[in-house]
Amino acid sequence: MTLQEKYARVLLESCLKVEKDQPLFISYNIERSDFVNIITKIAIELGVKDIYYDASDPYLKHELLKSLEVEDLKKLTFWNKEMWNVYAKKDAAFLMLASETPGLMKDVDSKKLSEMTKYAQETRRGFDARRDKSELAWCIAAVPTSDWAKELFKDSSDPVEELWDKIFDICSIKEDDPVSIWDEKISKLKIRGKKLTDYQFKTLKYKSSNGTDFSIDLPKGHIWASGNEKLANGKEVLVNFPTEEVFTSPDCRSASGIVYSSKPLSYQDVLINNFNIRFENGKAIEAHAEQGEETLKQMIGICENSDMIGEVALVPFDSPISNTNQIFLETLFDENAACHIALGDSFPECIENGPKTSKEVLFTEHNLNKCDSHVDFMVGNKDMNITGITEDGKEIPIFIDGNFSEEFN
Repeated sequence: MTLQEKYARVLLESCLKVEKDQPLFISYNIERSDFVNIITKIAIELGVKDIYYDASDPYLKHELLKSLEVEDLKKLTFWNKEMWNVYAKKDAAFLMLASETPGLMKDVDSKKLSEMTKYAQETRRGFDARRDKSELAWCIAAVPTSDWAKELFKDSSDPVEELWDKIFDICSIKEDDPVSIWDEKISKLKIRGKKLTDYQFKTLKYKSSNGTDFSIDLPKGHIWASGNEKLANGKEVLVNFPTEEVFTSPDCRSASGIVYSSKPLSYQDVLINNFNIRFENGKAIEAHAEQGEETLKQMIGICENSDMIGEVALVPFDSPISNTNQIFLETLFDENAACHIALGDSFPECIENGPKTSKEVLFTEHNLNKCDSHVDFMVGNKDMNITGITEDGKEIPIFIDGNFSEEFN
């Protein structure tokens, strides 16, 4: 069995736990059709008969975005995600194969890019609604593409193979039994999440030497989760592969202060680098970036409530992806190498009875953000300090100099 075949099998059997006769939905960059062929063969072995292929060509999208106006672009299939809703109704398993083309869209009007991103989000609300209720098996995993690999490994004779190799290392695919390794890792993340949940912190305070000085409240009954999600039917799936984080959804109306990025963000194939965002009364009121500032501002204002926070996540500086000393320019990897914050939608599973509660109630009564967008950006670094403030005012160190305190290690 090749490493690509082993990787594909782990994604289907361990992360998604695909069942016989269950439909499968695969979104991917068209350049990686070879890997999708491998996925298809294994899926058929597992008894899957209905597979939908949502193939994306970023270069074609770039040409269309450059050449056509928004009203014409909306007539095309590339941004219409209605089939996600169709397969959500079928209880399909969703495999999202992530890859990047860093900087491809830098010459595209940021307002046009923002409008089409918003349109894509609006057309797949049926999928998002079922995912929010923990009714769907889904998983995001990375696959290399040539321009992404060349950007990361400029001096390599075979950058795509080098990036595959990195992915296999990070995901433990070269090990004899990667499933057991990940079972153990998830078990440890669950224990850490429970410790944090039991404290029921009222407030988190962030401070680091790069200028981050920020606080945010957590709602009563909040839950710290990991990348392993228990579905409504009892099945447990790994929604991010790999994962190193524990995360929760905060009180979206409470953010105050300023956060500085610790890694570049590739957003819709536009690089945003060395940026900061200032918050007041929960909302992002000011944003600056050395690179991609206009795109950053468009991202913050892309839709209703996209200027408020829906997730805070904790990842130690001393962790496997961080220790590669590689910036991947892909959120799946970079967010699992550093503490991060997400603007936009919250996670219903991060509060008691959340998946059984409407998003509107979660927003109005529990202050969990309700938004069509969700964008993670990295803030953690080697001297990040995070303090949890309990209801009775006690200050508990959660992070000391970039890593979990002994209490949560």
